[in-house]
Amino acid sequence: MRIVEKSCPQEKYSAKCPYTRTPRFVVVHNTGNDAPAENEAAYMQRREEEVSFHFAVDEDKAVQCLPLDRNAWASGDGRGPGNMYGIHVEICRSLSGGERFTKAEQNAARLTAGLLKRYGWGPGQVKKHQDFDGKYCPHRTLDLGWQRFLNLVKAELERLNKKEEPKLTEAQVKEIARKEAQAVFAGEFARRNPTYDTLEQAPEYWREEIRLLLDQGVLKGSGKGAGGAVRLDLTRSEAKAAVLVARALKSRET
Repeated sequence: MRIVEKSCPQEKYSAKCPYTRTPRFVVVHNTGNDAPAENEAAYMQRREEEVSFHFAVDEDKAVQCLPLDRNAWASGDGRGPGNMYGIHVEICRSLSGGERFTKAEQNAARLTAGLLKRYGWGPGQVKKHQDFDGKYCPHRTLDLGWQRFLNLVKAELERLNKKEEPKLTEAQVKEIARKEAQAVFAGEFARRNPTYDTLEQAPEYWREEIRLLLDQGVLKGSGKGAGGAVRLDLTRSEAKAAVLVARALKSRET
């Protein structure tokens, strides 16, 4: 399905979409006539009244008429949530129904699913005009079954989400598993091999030997820390090796 932009002239924003906003949901309508989407869009834009919508959809394409960050006058609730926060989608060819309407409704379901994905919404953010002022709209969609239309939207949304799932080869899956295992091992090793920044962080039973090596200049650390203390910057395994060296030197002296 194509999406064609036929933007409303900005000089008509004061009548057609005067308020900026962040949209919160999609509102579905039926046009009540058999005109195609481009005719619906052009007619809406020619009129001077406060009547407007964001998309008109027929069997061939969707026509975007207004920016999505501006309101529309479509759900009959004045400055209520429908007009102020809805993205309004008009499904064309609804007067006579038939194959053209069926295809237009399918395209509207695709468009609606795309909007849900774009904004991170779920099917609960799909509303009908009737929800806001009680009007029996979208009339033909309601006649055929509202849940049926929601199911079309859900199926399209699932299809869009599946398209993003990467298709991995067996070798790629094994490589991902190998890297995950390495990361787990590295995390466990880091937990078991902490770094001692100060002498006080080292185990008490190693401190005497570490202090001796510092005094002899064998260990130099990595500068001064808080209060002028030597910053050891020794891992547990390095500290253990240093202590073993210190004890070996001490045993030679005795």
